[in-house]
Amino acid sequence: MERDLVEYIAKSLVDDPSAVSLTEKETERGIVLELRVASGDVGKVIGKFGRVAQAIRTLLMASAGRSGTRYLLEILD
Repeated sequence: MERDLVEYIAKSLVDDPSAVSLTEKETERGIVLELRVASGDVGKVIGKFGRVAQAIRTLLMASAGRSGTRYLLEILD
């Protein structure tokens, strides 16, 4: 559910939705979602002063709150 949410938001923001990929890693800190987008779209996903990235992380935490699982979002270029 959370993975689908982040993928949907990212694809809605970028110019090249086919370049969006999301991988999931389980660590001792929780589940890490690694988001990769085209190099020209990284700024759109991060946003000015990181506001878009923070908003995505906030939605991710709110969505994961009921399951009790901790999710972390990393935006890779």
